[in-house]
Amino acid sequence: MKSEQQKENSGRRTFIKNSLMVSAGFMGLRYFTGTSALAANSTSLYNKYGPLLKDPKGIFDLPKGFSYKIISRSGELMDDGFLSPGRNDAMAAFPGKEGRVIVVRNHEISSDDLENGPFGVDNAKLQQLSEADIYDRGYGKNPSLGGTTTFVFNEDTQEIEYQYLSLAGTIRNCAGGLTPWGSWLSCEETFDSKLEGVNEQNHGYVFEVPVSDVALLAEPFPLKEMGRFNHEAVAIDPDSGLVYLTEDRGDGLIYRFIPNEPGNLRAGGKLQALGIKGQKGFDTRNWESQTIKTGKQLEVEWIYLEDTDPEEDDLRLRGFAQGAARFARGEGMWYGNDEVYFACTNGGKEKQGQVFRYIPSADEKKGDQAGGGLLELFSEPNDKEILRACDNLTVAPWGDLVLCEDDKHPRLIGITSKGEVYHLGLNVGYESELAGACFSPSGKTLFVNIQHAGLTLAIKGPWV
Repeated sequence: MKSEQQKENSGRRTFIKNSLMVSAGFMGLRYFTGTSALAANSTSLYNKYGPLLKDPKGIFDLPKGFSYKIISRSGELMDDGFLSPGRNDAMAAFPGKEGRVIVVRNHEISSDDLENGPFGVDNAKLQQLSEADIYDRGYGKNPSLGGTTTFVFNEDTQEIEYQYLSLAGTIRNCAGGLTPWGSWLSCEETFDSKLEGVNEQNHGYVFEVPVSDVALLAEPFPLKEMGRFNHEAVAIDPDSGLVYLTEDRGDGLIYRFIPNEPGNLRAGGKLQALGIKGQKGFDTRNWESQTIKTGKQLEVEWIYLEDTDPEEDDLRLRGFAQGAARFARGEGMWYGNDEVYFACTNGGKEKQGQVFRYIPSADEKKGDQAGGGLLELFSEPNDKEILRACDNLTVAPWGDLVLCEDDKHPRLIGITSKGEVYHLGLNVGYESELAGACFSPSGKTLFVNIQHAGLTLAIKGPWV
């Protein structure tokens, strides 16, 4: 049993390692945000790496000089005896020992999707878990099959050396986010409730997963005060400790969580919803008319919410009635350069996606609960040839924004520091969304999932 001092020291070491990992991306984003080029709707593609070339294997088209390798497939036997789950979704990469990369990976699996679960089609491997290791055992007959896996990757050999189940018993773990102290927050995109003989627990929560290069199951502790709703992604401001969250609903909200103890989410806190100052119930979706213009910044106020662990799926409705703004399916979210970026999958006139940025105020950066910043519609191309259904997003160490599309044959979209949009990859092999794009700490490898196929790819190339 580790002493409290040992735990604290270990946490500090992890924080330092993670800070080194993300710092390059933050520096790159300084150049990315220093231009207003992206504020203008793009009308043509930038030829950064050249055209996408046809993949002879018929799986993933990439530009000249780039290559991919399938490094993980669902159904593989992992080192802890469980099966690698399917429905791979959001991921994050952390530095490991001796130059290895540790990747934590979500799995957006429903309880009835036995073919993609970690326990086998008959759930026989469920018996390998103690009751304390799984959030919802489903009375031993209907366990919740979502969660996370963790793998250790060798960039020199481009091989996974070790992989294991790291969170068990949750449902539809879609996105999440890095913490400044070096862990992964995994979010349930569901509102499934307790049901006799089916679910032993309510769902719709955020769970924290430690980063480890040896098998370590996270304690399945739901962070209930961060809200119960259709969670998607999370971003944390390392200065203030404030947590920002997206909601995957066509009439969803953007949330802010004020922790009682920054860095200790289990200590609880207060949940708020984003509103536009002086414009109650503002609609950012631009579906019927252009209520928010690209590049325009609006003052934000934060609205306190009550009953944030509700029995009815009405948190967003009550928040809107209190004056919160509506967003069109909030998806990926990422923090950098003192700002928060997030994607809305079907926002805009053509419902092809929007990218927003939120700029916290100076008072907010200091943890002022009353502080509100600025919201800007950063990009809304309204052109399927440019962008379709943006979902997960990340920022490369050199500053380019990389977006995953949620479409039948989706692309990886890149945006340069000058706002030029280019296509980085195309999934031609499967009718499946892309998910989980993230770079290794070295910046040499881009990891991405072909979700429905249960594949994780490692992409190498002449990154610049």
